[in-house]
Amino acid sequence: MVPTYNNEGTLKRVLDGILEYTTNILVVNDGATDATPAILKEYPQLPQIHLPKNKGKGNALQVGFKKALTLGYAYAITIDSDGQHFPEDIPVFLEALKNGKTKNAIYIGARNMEQSDVPGKSSFGNKFSNFWFWFETGKWLKDTQCGYRLYPLKEIAQLQLFTPKFEFEIEVIVKAAWNGTLVENVPIKISYDETERVSHFRTVPDFTRISILNTWLVIVTIFYIKPRSFIRKIKKKGVKKYLRENILQQDDSPKKKALSIALGTFVGISPFWGFHTLIVFTLAVFLKLNKVIAFTFSNVSMPPLIPFVLYGSLQIGMFITGSELSFSMENLTQPSEMMKHLKTYVIGSFMLATITAALFGTISYLMLTIIAKRKMVIDNG
Repeated sequence: MVPTYNNEGTLKRVLDGILEYTTNILVVNDGATDATPAILKEYPQLPQIHLPKNKGKGNALQVGFKKALTLGYAYAITIDSDGQHFPEDIPVFLEALKNGKTKNAIYIGARNMEQSDVPGKSSFGNKFSNFWFWFETGKWLKDTQCGYRLYPLKEIAQLQLFTPKFEFEIEVIVKAAWNGTLVENVPIKISYDETERVSHFRTVPDFTRISILNTWLVIVTIFYIKPRSFIRKIKKKGVKKYLRENILQQDDSPKKKALSIALGTFVGISPFWGFHTLIVFTLAVFLKLNKVIAFTFSNVSMPPLIPFVLYGSLQIGMFITGSELSFSMENLTQPSEMMKHLKTYVIGSFMLATITAALFGTISYLMLTIIAKRKMVIDNG
Protein backbone atom coordinates (compact mmCIF):
# COMPACT_ATOMS: atom_id res chain seq x y z
CA MET A 1 0.00 0.00 0.00
CA VAL A 2 1.30 3.44 -0.97
CA PRO A 3 -0.08 6.49 0.86
CA THR A 4 0.97 9.57 -1.09
CA TYR A 5 0.69 13.33 -0.82
CA ASN A 6 2.42 15.78 -3.18
CA ASN A 7 5.31 13.50 -4.16
CA GLU A 8 5.05 13.98 -7.91
CA GLY A 9 8.82 13.81 -8.34
CA THR A 10 9.22 10.28 -6.96
CA LEU A 11 5.78 8.63 -7.09
CA LYS A 12 6.13 7.09 -10.57
CA ARG A 13 9.54 5.61 -9.80
CA VAL A 14 8.25 4.12 -6.55
CA LEU A 15 5.23 2.51 -8.24
CA ASP A 16 7.32 1.15 -11.10
CA GLY A 17 9.78 -0.30 -8.59
CA ILE A 18 7.03 -2.04 -6.63
CA LEU A 19 5.51 -3.45 -9.83
CA GLU A 20 8.73 -5.40 -10.36
CA TYR A 21 7.78 -7.44 -7.30
CA THR A 22 3.99 -7.42 -7.17
CA THR A 23 0.88 -6.10 -8.86
CA ASN A 24 -1.06 -6.12 -5.59
CA ILE A 25 -0.76 -2.40 -4.99
CA LEU A 26 -3.28 -0.06 -3.39
CA VAL A 27 -2.60 3.68 -3.71
CA VAL A 28 -4.16 6.22 -1.36
CA ASN A 29 -3.98 9.76 -2.71
CA ASP A 30 -4.29 11.90 0.42
CA GLY A 31 -5.74 14.97 -1.28
CA ALA A 32 -2.63 15.83 -3.33
CA THR A 33 -2.60 19.22 -5.03
CA ASP A 34 0.28 18.55 -7.44
CA ALA A 35 0.46 16.24 -10.48
CA THR A 36 -0.28 13.12 -8.44
CA PRO A 37 -3.78 12.51 -9.93
CA ALA A 38 -2.36 12.74 -13.46
CA ILE A 39 0.45 10.32 -12.63
CA LEU A 40 -1.99 7.81 -11.14
CA LYS A 41 -4.08 7.88 -14.34
CA GLU A 42 -1.16 6.03 -15.95
CA TYR A 43 -1.88 3.08 -13.63
CA PRO A 44 -5.56 2.25 -14.23
CA GLN A 45 -4.92 -1.39 -13.31
CA LEU A 46 -4.14 -0.43 -9.69
CA PRO A 47 -6.87 0.07 -7.06
CA GLN A 48 -6.83 3.72 -6.02
CA ILE A 49 -8.45 5.86 -3.36
CA HIS A 50 -8.58 9.61 -3.99
CA LEU A 51 -9.36 11.55 -0.82
CA PRO A 52 -10.80 15.02 -1.56
CA LYS A 53 -8.81 16.69 1.22
CA ASN A 54 -5.48 16.08 2.88
CA LYS A 55 -6.13 14.81 6.42
CA GLY A 56 -2.79 13.25 7.26
CA LYS A 57 -0.85 10.03 6.83
CA GLY A 58 -2.57 8.26 9.72
CA ASN A 59 -5.99 8.84 8.22
CA ALA A 60 -4.77 7.71 4.78
CA LEU A 61 -3.37 4.50 6.25
CA GLN A 62 -6.59 3.69 8.09
CA VAL A 63 -8.66 4.29 4.96
CA GLY A 64 -6.28 2.07 3.01
CA PHE A 65 -6.35 -0.71 5.62
CA LYS A 66 -10.15 -0.86 5.49
CA LYS A 67 -10.11 -0.99 1.69
CA ALA A 68 -7.45 -3.72 1.68
CA LEU A 69 -9.61 -5.86 3.96
CA THR A 70 -12.59 -5.52 1.61
CA LEU A 71 -10.29 -6.61 -1.24
CA GLY A 72 -9.50 -9.80 0.67
CA TYR A 73 -5.98 -9.05 1.86
CA ALA A 74 -4.75 -10.30 5.26
CA TYR A 75 -1.57 -8.18 5.34
CA ALA A 76 -0.40 -4.84 3.98
CA ILE A 77 3.14 -3.61 3.40
CA THR A 78 3.23 0.18 3.54
CA ILE A 79 5.93 2.08 1.66
CA ASP A 80 6.43 5.84 1.49
CA SER A 81 6.16 7.56 -1.89
CA ASP A 82 9.03 10.02 -1.34
CA GLY A 83 11.64 7.61 -2.69
CA GLN A 84 13.47 6.91 0.57
CA HIS A 85 12.46 3.21 0.63
CA PHE A 86 13.71 0.54 -1.73
CA PRO A 87 11.07 -1.79 -3.26
CA GLU A 88 13.68 -4.55 -3.40
CA ASP A 89 13.31 -4.84 0.38
CA ILE A 90 9.74 -6.14 0.00
CA PRO A 91 10.97 -9.79 0.14
CA VAL A 92 12.63 -9.01 3.49
CA PHE A 93 9.20 -8.43 5.04
CA LEU A 94 7.68 -11.49 3.39
CA GLU A 95 10.55 -13.68 4.58
CA ALA A 96 10.17 -12.35 8.15
CA LEU A 97 6.46 -13.16 8.11
CA LYS A 98 7.07 -16.62 6.66
CA ASN A 99 9.74 -17.57 9.20
CA GLY A 100 8.42 -15.64 12.21
CA LYS A 101 7.19 -17.22 15.41
CA THR A 102 3.67 -15.87 14.89
CA LYS A 103 1.52 -14.56 12.04
CA ASN A 104 0.14 -11.86 14.35
CA ALA A 105 3.09 -9.55 13.84
CA ILE A 106 4.04 -6.06 12.72
CA TYR A 107 7.43 -5.79 11.04
CA ILE A 108 9.02 -2.35 10.93
CA GLY A 109 11.95 -1.48 8.71
CA ALA A 110 15.09 -0.71 10.71
CA ARG A 111 17.07 2.03 9.00
CA ASN A 112 20.77 2.61 9.49
CA MET A 113 20.45 5.86 11.37
CA GLU A 114 24.24 6.27 11.48
CA GLN A 115 24.70 6.71 7.72
CA SER A 116 25.92 10.13 6.67
CA ASP A 117 22.82 11.35 4.81
CA VAL A 118 20.38 10.78 7.69
CA PRO A 119 19.13 14.18 9.00
CA GLY A 120 20.03 14.89 12.61
CA LYS A 121 16.41 15.59 13.56
CA SER A 122 15.37 12.17 12.21
CA SER A 123 18.02 10.38 14.28
CA PHE A 124 17.05 12.27 17.45
CA GLY A 125 13.33 11.75 16.87
CA ASN A 126 13.85 8.04 16.38
CA LYS A 127 15.84 7.65 19.63
CA PHE A 128 13.17 9.64 21.46
CA SER A 129 10.42 7.43 20.03
CA ASN A 130 12.33 4.20 20.72
CA PHE A 131 12.69 5.08 24.40
CA TRP A 132 9.00 5.78 24.92
CA PHE A 133 7.97 2.66 23.01
CA TRP A 134 10.19 0.65 25.37
CA PHE A 135 8.68 2.33 28.42
CA GLU A 136 5.11 1.77 27.18
CA THR A 137 5.54 -1.84 26.03
CA GLY A 138 8.72 -3.23 27.60
CA LYS A 139 10.07 -3.95 24.09
CA TRP A 140 13.21 -2.29 22.74
CA LEU A 141 13.33 -1.64 18.98
CA LYS A 142 16.05 -0.12 16.82
CA ASP A 143 13.56 1.89 14.77
CA THR A 144 9.97 2.82 15.63
CA GLN A 145 9.40 5.63 13.16
CA CYS A 146 10.09 4.04 9.79
CA GLY A 147 7.01 4.00 7.54
CA TYR A 148 8.14 0.86 5.67
CA ARG A 149 6.10 -1.79 7.50
CA LEU A 150 4.11 -4.98 7.30
CA TYR A 151 0.75 -4.91 9.14
CA PRO A 152 -1.65 -7.77 10.01
CA LEU A 153 -4.91 -6.17 8.87
CA LYS A 154 -7.43 -8.14 10.93
CA GLU A 155 -5.56 -7.46 14.17
CA ILE A 156 -5.16 -3.75 13.35
CA ALA A 157 -8.90 -3.50 12.62
CA GLN A 158 -9.62 -4.54 16.23
CA LEU A 159 -7.75 -1.57 17.70
CA GLN A 160 -9.27 1.76 18.66
CA LEU A 161 -7.08 4.24 16.82
CA PHE A 162 -7.69 7.98 16.93
CA THR A 163 -4.71 9.93 15.60
CA PRO A 164 -4.83 11.12 11.95
CA LYS A 165 -1.29 12.27 11.20
CA PHE A 166 2.30 11.04 11.62
CA GLU A 167 1.75 10.15 15.27
CA PHE A 168 -0.55 7.35 14.09
CA GLU A 169 2.50 5.21 13.35
CA ILE A 170 3.40 5.36 17.05
CA GLU A 171 -0.13 4.83 18.33
CA VAL A 172 -0.74 1.76 16.17
CA ILE A 173 2.38 -0.16 17.22
CA VAL A 174 1.97 0.63 20.93
CA LYS A 175 -1.69 -0.41 21.01
CA ALA A 176 -0.98 -3.47 18.86
CA ALA A 177 1.76 -4.53 21.29
CA TRP A 178 -0.62 -4.03 24.21
CA ASN A 179 -3.11 -6.25 22.39
CA GLY A 180 -0.63 -9.11 21.99
CA THR A 181 0.75 -8.41 18.49
CA LEU A 182 4.47 -9.08 18.07
CA VAL A 183 6.34 -5.95 16.96
CA GLU A 184 9.78 -6.55 15.44
CA ASN A 185 12.35 -4.81 13.25
CA VAL A 186 13.74 -6.06 9.94
CA PRO A 187 16.80 -4.47 8.28
CA ILE A 188 16.18 -2.27 5.24
CA LYS A 189 18.11 0.18 3.08
CA ILE A 190 17.30 3.86 3.09
CA SER A 191 17.98 6.88 0.86
CA TYR A 192 17.79 10.51 1.93
CA ASP A 193 18.31 12.35 -1.36
CA GLU A 194 17.44 15.91 -0.39
CA THR A 195 17.44 17.00 -4.04
CA GLU A 196 14.27 15.00 -4.77
CA ARG A 197 12.80 13.98 -1.44
CA VAL A 198 9.82 15.97 -0.19
CA SER A 199 9.02 15.44 3.49
CA HIS A 200 5.74 16.67 4.91
CA PHE A 201 6.82 16.21 8.54
CA ARG A 202 6.54 19.59 10.25
CA THR A 203 9.08 19.58 13.06
CA VAL A 204 7.31 21.69 15.71
CA PRO A 205 3.61 20.80 15.28
CA ASP A 206 4.16 17.12 14.44
CA PHE A 207 6.75 16.57 17.18
CA THR A 208 4.34 18.27 19.60
CA ARG A 209 1.52 15.93 18.54
CA ILE A 210 3.81 12.92 19.03
CA SER A 211 4.83 14.20 22.48
CA ILE A 212 1.20 14.67 23.53
CA LEU A 213 0.38 11.17 22.31
CA ASN A 214 3.30 9.67 24.23
CA THR A 215 2.25 11.54 27.36
CA TRP A 216 -1.19 9.96 27.13
CA LEU A 217 0.23 6.51 26.36
CA VAL A 218 2.57 6.75 29.36
CA ILE A 219 -0.37 7.61 31.64
CA VAL A 220 -2.33 4.62 30.32
CA THR A 221 0.76 2.44 30.75
CA ILE A 222 1.28 3.43 34.37
CA PHE A 223 -2.33 3.33 35.53
CA TYR A 224 -3.70 0.48 33.43
CA ILE A 225 -1.35 -1.58 31.24
CA LYS A 226 1.37 -2.45 33.77
CA PRO A 227 -1.04 -3.25 36.63
CA ARG A 228 -3.14 -5.29 34.17
CA SER A 229 -0.10 -7.23 32.98
CA PHE A 230 1.01 -7.88 36.56
CA ILE A 231 -2.40 -9.20 37.61
CA ARG A 232 -2.67 -11.33 34.47
CA LYS A 233 0.71 -12.95 35.13
CA ILE A 234 -0.23 -13.81 38.70
CA LYS A 235 -3.63 -15.19 37.66
CA LYS A 236 -2.05 -17.24 34.90
CA LYS A 237 0.76 -18.72 36.98
CA GLY A 238 -0.58 -18.52 40.52
CA VAL A 239 1.21 -16.69 43.34
CA LYS A 240 3.62 -19.51 44.23
CA LYS A 241 4.66 -20.21 40.64
CA TYR A 242 5.00 -16.49 39.88
CA LEU A 243 7.30 -15.95 42.86
CA ARG A 244 9.31 -19.04 42.03
CA GLU A 245 9.82 -18.24 38.34
CA ASN A 246 10.06 -14.45 38.46
CA ILE A 247 11.98 -14.00 41.71
CA LEU A 248 13.63 -17.15 43.05
CA GLN A 249 14.98 -18.26 39.66
CA GLN A 250 16.39 -14.88 38.64
CA ASP A 251 20.17 -14.94 38.10
CA ASP A 252 20.78 -11.90 40.29
CA SER A 253 22.57 -12.27 43.62
CA PRO A 254 20.54 -12.55 46.87
CA LYS A 255 21.76 -9.05 47.79
CA LYS A 256 20.51 -7.51 44.53
CA LYS A 257 17.18 -9.32 44.80
CA ALA A 258 16.74 -8.22 48.42
CA LEU A 259 17.56 -4.60 47.58
CA SER A 260 15.07 -4.76 44.69
CA ILE A 261 12.40 -6.09 47.06
CA ALA A 262 13.20 -3.34 49.55
CA LEU A 263 13.02 -0.66 46.85
CA GLY A 264 9.68 -1.93 45.53
CA THR A 265 8.21 -2.14 49.02
CA PHE A 266 9.39 1.35 49.96
CA VAL A 267 8.00 2.94 46.80
CA GLY A 268 4.73 0.99 47.02
CA ILE A 269 3.99 2.28 50.52
CA SER A 270 5.30 5.81 49.96
CA PRO A 271 2.68 8.58 49.52
CA PHE A 272 3.36 9.12 45.80
CA TRP A 273 0.01 7.69 44.71
CA GLY A 274 -0.35 7.42 40.95
CA PHE A 275 3.40 7.59 40.36
CA HIS A 276 4.59 4.36 42.00
CA THR A 277 5.23 2.53 38.71
CA LEU A 278 7.11 5.43 37.12
CA ILE A 279 9.21 5.98 40.26
CA VAL A 280 10.05 2.32 40.84
CA PHE A 281 11.12 1.73 37.23
CA THR A 282 13.18 4.93 37.17
CA LEU A 283 14.96 4.11 40.44
CA ALA A 284 15.48 0.46 39.49
CA VAL A 285 17.18 1.51 36.25
CA PHE A 286 19.24 4.21 37.98
CA LEU A 287 20.31 1.91 40.83
CA LYS A 288 20.81 -1.07 38.47
CA LEU A 289 18.41 -3.26 40.41
CA ASN A 290 15.98 -5.92 39.19
CA LYS A 291 13.06 -4.08 37.56
CA VAL A 292 10.69 -7.09 37.62
CA ILE A 293 11.19 -7.75 41.32
CA ALA A 294 11.02 -4.05 42.25
CA PHE A 295 7.80 -3.58 40.28
CA THR A 296 6.26 -6.74 41.76
CA PHE A 297 6.77 -5.57 45.35
CA SER A 298 5.70 -2.00 44.57
CA ASN A 299 2.22 -3.48 44.24
CA VAL A 300 2.14 -3.99 47.99
CA SER A 301 -0.38 -1.14 48.00
CA MET A 302 -2.86 -2.82 45.65
CA PRO A 303 -6.53 -1.96 46.35
CA PRO A 304 -7.25 -4.69 48.95
CA LEU A 305 -4.28 -3.54 51.04
CA ILE A 306 -4.71 0.23 50.70
CA PRO A 307 -6.89 0.67 53.83
CA PHE A 308 -4.25 -1.13 55.94
CA VAL A 309 -1.45 1.01 54.45
CA LEU A 310 -3.38 4.23 55.13
CA TYR A 311 -4.32 3.16 58.65
CA GLY A 312 -0.77 2.10 59.50
CA SER A 313 0.65 5.33 58.10
CA LEU A 314 -1.71 7.49 60.15
CA GLN A 315 -1.07 5.52 63.33
CA ILE A 316 2.69 5.80 62.96
CA GLY A 317 2.36 9.47 61.97
CA MET A 318 0.33 10.21 65.11
CA PHE A 319 2.89 8.37 67.25
CA ILE A 320 5.80 10.35 65.79
CA THR A 321 4.13 13.78 65.84
CA GLY A 322 2.32 13.20 69.14
CA SER A 323 -0.92 14.38 67.60
CA GLU A 324 -4.42 13.00 68.00
CA LEU A 325 -6.53 13.14 64.89
CA SER A 326 -10.28 13.12 64.72
CA PHE A 327 -12.05 12.35 61.47
CA SER A 328 -15.34 14.20 61.75
CA MET A 329 -16.68 15.84 58.60
CA GLU A 330 -16.60 19.19 60.39
CA ASN A 331 -12.88 18.96 61.01
CA LEU A 332 -12.10 17.66 57.53
CA THR A 333 -13.74 20.71 55.92
CA GLN A 334 -11.24 23.04 57.60
CA PRO A 335 -8.06 23.64 55.50
CA SER A 336 -5.83 23.75 58.59
CA GLU A 337 -7.17 20.40 59.80
CA MET A 338 -6.73 18.88 56.34
CA MET A 339 -3.09 19.97 56.26
CA LYS A 340 -2.59 18.53 59.73
CA HIS A 341 -3.94 15.17 58.58
CA LEU A 342 -1.82 15.29 55.42
CA LYS A 343 1.36 16.10 57.32
CA THR A 344 0.73 13.26 59.76
CA TYR A 345 -0.02 10.83 56.95
CA VAL A 346 3.08 11.75 54.89
CA ILE A 347 5.42 11.43 57.88
CA GLY A 348 3.85 8.13 58.90
CA SER A 349 3.83 6.85 55.33
CA PHE A 350 7.55 7.41 54.83
CA MET A 351 8.34 5.84 58.20
CA LEU A 352 6.11 2.82 57.50
CA ALA A 353 7.72 2.50 54.04
CA THR A 354 11.21 2.60 55.56
CA ILE A 355 10.43 0.06 58.30
CA THR A 356 8.60 -2.33 55.97
CA ALA A 357 11.28 -2.05 53.27
CA ALA A 358 14.03 -2.78 55.79
CA LEU A 359 12.06 -5.71 57.21
CA PHE A 360 11.18 -7.21 53.82
CA GLY A 361 14.71 -6.62 52.51
CA THR A 362 16.39 -8.24 55.50
CA ILE A 363 14.09 -11.27 55.65
CA SER A 364 14.26 -11.81 51.90
CA TYR A 365 18.05 -11.55 51.93
CA LEU A 366 18.34 -14.22 54.62
CA MET A 367 15.85 -16.50 52.87
CA LEU A 368 17.38 -16.02 49.42
CA THR A 369 20.87 -16.63 50.78
CA ILE A 370 19.74 -19.92 52.37
CA ILE A 371 17.98 -20.97 49.13
CA ALA A 372 21.07 -20.09 47.07
CA LYS A 373 23.35 -22.14 49.36
CA ARG A 374 21.02 -25.14 49.23
CA LYS A 375 20.88 -24.90 45.46
CA MET A 376 24.67 -24.78 45.29
CA VAL A 377 24.94 -27.89 47.45
CA ILE A 378 22.42 -29.74 45.24
CA ASP A 379 24.18 -28.64 42.04
CA ASN A 380 27.54 -29.79 43.39
CA GLY A 381 25.85 -33.06 44.26
